[in-house]
Parts: sequence; structure tokens; C-alpha cells
Amino acid sequence: MAVVDPGVGSSRRPLALRAGGQCYVGPDNGLLSLVLDDGGPVDAVELTREEYRRSPASQTFHGRDIFAPAAAHLASGVPLERLGPVVTDPVRLSVPSSRHDNGLILGEVIGADRFGNLLTSVTAKDLAALEGPRAPVVEIGGVRVGAPVTAYAEARLGGMGAVVSSTGRLEVFVREGSAQAALGLGRGAPVVVKRG
Repeated sequence: MAVVDPGVGSSRRPLALRAGGQCYVGPDNGLLSLVLDDGGPVDAVELTREEYRRSPASQTFHGRDIFAPAAAHLASGVPLERLGPVVTDPVRLSVPSSRHDNGLILGEVIGADRFGNLLTSVTAKDLAALEGPRAPVVEIGGVRVGAPVTAYAEARLGGMGAVVSSTGRLEVFVREGSAQAALGLGRGAPVVVKRG
């Protein structure tokens, strides 16, 4: 369940999705775009059935009154289809992707987390496509970061590194620091990955 919902109480729909063997609950405002665009089949319903929400549902606290009850019902085994009618047109935000060009992966920074890690459009699948005898090298904003590591702790204290995060995307970090502050980069900064 995720709730980032400035449109709470408006005409935006509350949704539940099933994708990749998992269920997701949240507002139909683009928040679930990465799930919708992951490439696999997605089933979506609008959360309209009164018996699967708190009553009365407030106009200002859908996280408590609509989304949390729906997530609890799904977790307890209630079939997705019971929660409401099928939705075929959920809102999708345009999320930057990477592209491959002459042995390079060209991507960009799509955001920063609260630790100052720079999240990129480069995915683990992209990196796998560069398999070869040498480790790939990451550059961000023209700064060479080096080969991706498997854990933050592999970088020296205060050192910069790149890692595939739990989201399956490459991120650039400074161990116990902020890559965003150290590099002065943000959304849209170029990311290039090439064979070492």
C-alpha cells in the first residue's frame, strides 16, 4: 500500500492492482506507474465495494478508510476481483527510461532519496546486457564513479559508489554521505554506463 495523494476526496479513483504475483493498493494518480509499466500482465480494480472499506469513509483520510482496509483484505486472501469493477485505463506517469547505443547505456537521474542517493533510469536488466570480461563503468554528470558494487559498505567511508538498489535500478551513493550534495546533481542529470 502506498499513499501519496494530494487528490484525496476528489474524483481520482482508489485502485488495487495485481502484477507479478503481488498486490498493490493506492490512488489512481500515477503513483503506481512503475508497477503498471513493468512489462508483465496487470489486473486493476477500482475500490468501490463498501464491505471492504471503513464506514463511513472520510473525504480526507482514504489511506485509513479505503486503502488500508483493501490491503488487509487482499492480504487475508480476498480475491482482487471482489473489491470493485475492473479498471482498464489507470493513470500512468511518464517515467524516464534508459537506452542502449553502441555499447553504452544512456540514462538519467530520475530522483534522489532522503539520504541523497541519486536514483537512475538504468535497470539491472540494462546492466546484464553489458555482460563481458570487464566490469561496467558508471559515469554520472561527467564524473566517473566506477564499477557497480553489491553493497554500500564496499565503498570507502565518504567514497562514491554505484549499486543496484532494492528497486532494481542503479543508484549512485556516497557512503555515509549524500551523492546529491557531493555532485550537485539532480533529476535529468546524464548517466552513462559502458564496458570497463
